[in-house]
Amino acid sequence: MRVSRVSIALNLALTAFKLAAGLLARSGAMVSDAVHSASDVFSTLVVMGGINLAARQPDRDHPYGHERLECVAAILLAAILAATGAAIGAQGIAQICGGQGELAAPGTLALTAAAVSIAVKEWMFRYTRRAARRVRSGALMADAWHHRSDALSSVGAFVGILGARLGWPILDPLASAVISLFICKAALDIFCDAVEKMVDKACDPQTVQAIAAAVRAREGVAGLDEMRTRQFGARAYVDMEIAVDGRLSLEAAHRIAEGVHRAVEAEFPQIKHCMVHVNPARPERAIATGPEGGQQNAVGQKGAFGGEG
Repeated sequence: MRVSRVSIALNLALTAFKLAAGLLARSGAMVSDAVHSASDVFSTLVVMGGINLAARQPDRDHPYGHERLECVAAILLAAILAATGAAIGAQGIAQICGGQGELAAPGTLALTAAAVSIAVKEWMFRYTRRAARRVRSGALMADAWHHRSDALSSVGAFVGILGARLGWPILDPLASAVISLFICKAALDIFCDAVEKMVDKACDPQTVQAIAAAVRAREGVAGLDEMRTRQFGARAYVDMEIAVDGRLSLEAAHRIAEGVHRAVEAEFPQIKHCMVHVNPARPERAIATGPEGGQQNAVGQKGAFGGEG
């Protein structure tokens, strides 16, 4: 949560700075940008709440845990981001349609504030995105893109303020309208990613192939008959059927399955649970039960494995 606390502190400071600069320099664009930064504080609080709820231990009513609450937080952030983008675009279009007669050139303080905001918000985007990738958090990634949207908004404010000071006030609303499209596109991507994680979408093909290769390489595995994966918030579940020598005792077969279970969860931290079912291998496949035999004979039953979750 250190990332979220840093985000809140910087956003509060930026909001105060940009609001003061906008009022003193008579820049409506900078005042709007300050309001956008204030919305980032709210979005970060949503992220903190979502991550805390998702980290709760399973209970009687939620035996599989609460990870999907992080997806709910991401969807809320996507809605906030889309509303912000739509508001910026609507304001820009209204100014374009209303003409340029009432637009006045703002002071240099507003231009300086926009430049500072661009640098700080871009740093916050990269800082938060790096943390989101490290902990595989969709809500934190959504908050990172909210920082990028604020940086883009500040770019629009900078271009508009500069253009107004150079005698082209139309650049301010025009830049806002274009930037709103990028903000709405980011919101759509965040929304789609969160929804996919809530409807049991399979893991990406690279992860599926890597898991399959790790299973086939295990001692005693004669083949991988079937495997299914499903995303569960930032984590994933794996269900698989492996083939082992049918002549083995129940205890020996269980030991092989337990080894596969532990190896998959250890090698792939994003896997919350791996369920392994044991099938007796056909006689010709049971001959080779080592790593090489398992890899050689994994293809041929039920199409090797199923990647659909």
